[in-house]
Amino acid sequence: MKKLLQYLFDYKTLSREQAKEALINISKSLYNEYEITSFVTVFLMRSITIDELQGFTDALLELSVKIDLGNDLIDIVGTGGDGKNTFNISTLACFIVAGTGQKVAKHGNYGASSISGSSNVMEQLGYKFKSDEALLKKELDEANICFLHAPAFHPALKTVAPIRKNLGLRTFFNMLGPLVNPAGPKFQLLGVYNLEMARLYNYLLQQSGKAFTIVHSLDGYDEISLTSDTKVLSDKGEYIATPEQLGKRQVDAQDIFGGNTLEEASGLFKKIINGKGSWAQNSVVLANAAMALHCTGKYTTYDDAFSAAVDSLESGKAHQCLQKLISLNEDLG
Repeated sequence: MKKLLQYLFDYKTLSREQAKEALINISKSLYNEYEITSFVTVFLMRSITIDELQGFTDALLELSVKIDLGNDLIDIVGTGGDGKNTFNISTLACFIVAGTGQKVAKHGNYGASSISGSSNVMEQLGYKFKSDEALLKKELDEANICFLHAPAFHPALKTVAPIRKNLGLRTFFNMLGPLVNPAGPKFQLLGVYNLEMARLYNYLLQQSGKAFTIVHSLDGYDEISLTSDTKVLSDKGEYIATPEQLGKRQVDAQDIFGGNTLEEASGLFKKIINGKGSWAQNSVVLANAAMALHCTGKYTTYDDAFSAAVDSLESGKAHQCLQKLISLNEDLG
């Protein structure tokens, strides 16, 4: 690792193969925590290259636990690290989407730079992390949704988890999560915290051939926040949309704050999924769910997708998906 670090400290970048090898060695615990911290810090001080991002992605996918959950799946995920501490918008949007009948394989992790990541809130709700294909398929069949806790599928992530938590900063691992969903979903809604990352992902996902939509709120959120205009990039093109176009009207930043504790975060989650969220909270979740549904190509217009999302929340179908999922996990004891 010392040789590799010196190479990077000389302002050089890694080839795709070098990046892949480095992450594989990290997963094998060949380096100590100080070496890994130094390695991660390099990418806090400069932008990651496409080759490096591809190499890290190759490594995680090669090492990952393999599962086959079918191909008509969607994931909704933000890179995290935007420092905004919103409530769990992407995870809530996943349940709204599941309530419309679309199968969701949600990939997530504990929060590294926020109070509550998707894994934190799912654990609080009573979900038990698993990598068993049969159990995950059962969840998809009966609840339209399953949750894939990243460290259960990616040994390299488990190795660096304490370091990421201690750093408490956005690292390149935040960037990898959306690219390494072990279920390989056919559709993806991806939120990013800056336009440079949007361009990187746009390039990588164009190569994948899958249907995708990337969103970035221009005031820095890694999701559709409705606090400002949203940049949208997809396999079909790109545009800028206003809060009024995506969620009927603009909201204030304090309206989508996620709380100061895990308990507050899960309390907000339950309140919103039960249909008791504020107008602003509901609108933000519905806008993200609608964009995800529109990405599948199963709705002619965004407005049609938004109507389907509204029905899922207001009819209680989204909440039923959550109840069913948690009841299946209670059966596991």
